[in-house]
Amino acid sequence: MFGRRHHPVEGLPPARTPSTPTDTLVWAVGDVHGCADLLSTLVDAVLGDVETRNATHAHLIFLGDYIDRGPDTKGVLRYLAALEERAGLSLHFLKGNHEDRMQAFLADPAFGAGWSEFGGREALASYGLQPPGLSDGPDVWEAARDALAEVLTPQDQRFLAGLKLSVSVGDYFFVHAGAEPGVALDEQDAQQLLWIRRRFLEDPRAFDKIVVHGHTPSDAVFADHRRIGIDTGAYATGVLTGLRLDGEARQLLQTRRRGGRIDLERSPLVGSVR
Repeated sequence: MFGRRHHPVEGLPPARTPSTPTDTLVWAVGDVHGCADLLSTLVDAVLGDVETRNATHAHLIFLGDYIDRGPDTKGVLRYLAALEERAGLSLHFLKGNHEDRMQAFLADPAFGAGWSEFGGREALASYGLQPPGLSDGPDVWEAARDALAEVLTPQDQRFLAGLKLSVSVGDYFFVHAGAEPGVALDEQDAQQLLWIRRRFLEDPRAFDKIVVHGHTPSDAVFADHRRIGIDTGAYATGVLTGLRLDGEARQLLQTRRRGGRIDLERSPLVGSVR
């Protein structure tokens, strides 16, 4: 559905098995894109697992692209902004390229037409705002920017302002888009962390950690010796993916929209899985 699938590079020696630190549970959630129903069902299940596992340290990491394209940007932002850290659980909200474009529009309405075509039209509509037409003048886009700024709550604004670019836990590096090959992970440029695609996906060189990312949707979760991609195109497929990392164990939890219901599906992560 989303184009050709990338496969592991053959002929390379197997790397050591990556792991989280001792007694540390990590959950990562892929690109949400306005699918509040899939998100809340997945997070409820994740929080239940965190409580049951009762690890010394637990992390819940969201990989960005919470907004645009799907029907309920407003609901997603309000839901995430209201999540609270609980005992033993650290929340990490990463910035995606779609949040980057929304913030650019809020700072300068000249970015409005580009953001609108990029998914911002659906985001504006979720707030009950009429998206301007592409041929509308600067005054119309300025009014739309002012209207969006007005309906964003202080909590929404704090959430957007506090988004991180990356986080590392154990042998894993979590980021929205990926990383520039040949550059140390702690020296990456913000632009690449938010936007990189082909150079990251196609280069066979591994980093010093496994890169867990979203940004590039595919029909199947991808995993090889250098990266794990968990963007399953929720807005188009009705599938939102969570990745569970506990020591050397790796599992998937997906919410799938089927008709009027949402199902939870669990499976191990071994190589490229559907």
